[in-house]
Amino acid sequence: EKMAPSWSRPLSHDKLTFGSRGATATKAWEGGNAGGETPIDPMALVAVGRGGGAEGFTLLAAGGASVDNLQVMGEAGAAFHPGRSGTLRLGPKTVLAAFGAVHPAVLKAFDLSGPVAAVELYLDAIPAKRGAGGFMRPAYTPPALQPVRRDFAFLVPADVNAEALTRAVKGADKATIVRARVFDVFTGAGVPEGHASVAIETVLQPGEKSFTDADLKAIADRVIAAAAKLGAQLRG
Repeated sequence: EKMAPSWSRPLSHDKLTFGSRGATATKAWEGGNAGGETPIDPMALVAVGRGGGAEGFTLLAAGGASVDNLQVMGEAGAAFHPGRSGTLRLGPKTVLAAFGAVHPAVLKAFDLSGPVAAVELYLDAIPAKRGAGGFMRPAYTPPALQPVRRDFAFLVPADVNAEALTRAVKGADKATIVRARVFDVFTGAGVPEGHASVAIETVLQPGEKSFTDADLKAIADRVIAAAAKLGAQLRG
């Protein structure tokens, strides 16, 4: 689903637009998208912090949006590079932001040398907090124990969305997995055709006591089982 470019939106739409200029892809991403012929999964683009998506998440969270419920959908429109953009939404219709690599034609029109990434936040689309008198956050109470990070590398069928895989991993143990994010996607040598190697970092938060080796193994087993339901296999 394509979203209309920003200049076709009503002028009264409250929005915040910003961009960044410079290299926006690692060698793995460039190698897997030579010539721009292979579309990039927008969720993976956000997750590895490319194309302005990571900044979009941060600012939406600061504005009071429930970022845990955000979905990445479609492409952001004609102002952005095909296959290198996306929209952040609450449900299929509520668009909170558009992000991605700016289209070469737009760069040329503004006499810019690429690459340039941009984010457009639609401030008046952010739902007001129910029963809240503003955006004041509750006092921060740090957990008593330090979180534990565990990485998983999966061989994933090409038709599996990175967002779905991330949600499955996070949902494998809701009591302890407080965050999951894709930090690398690779297609190329050593990866079977029709698949991608997707690396996910998880953050595990212990409760009243530290994790034992048995606890960590049990959590890892649940993560692997959840990913397997989507056809993903743990890489050796």
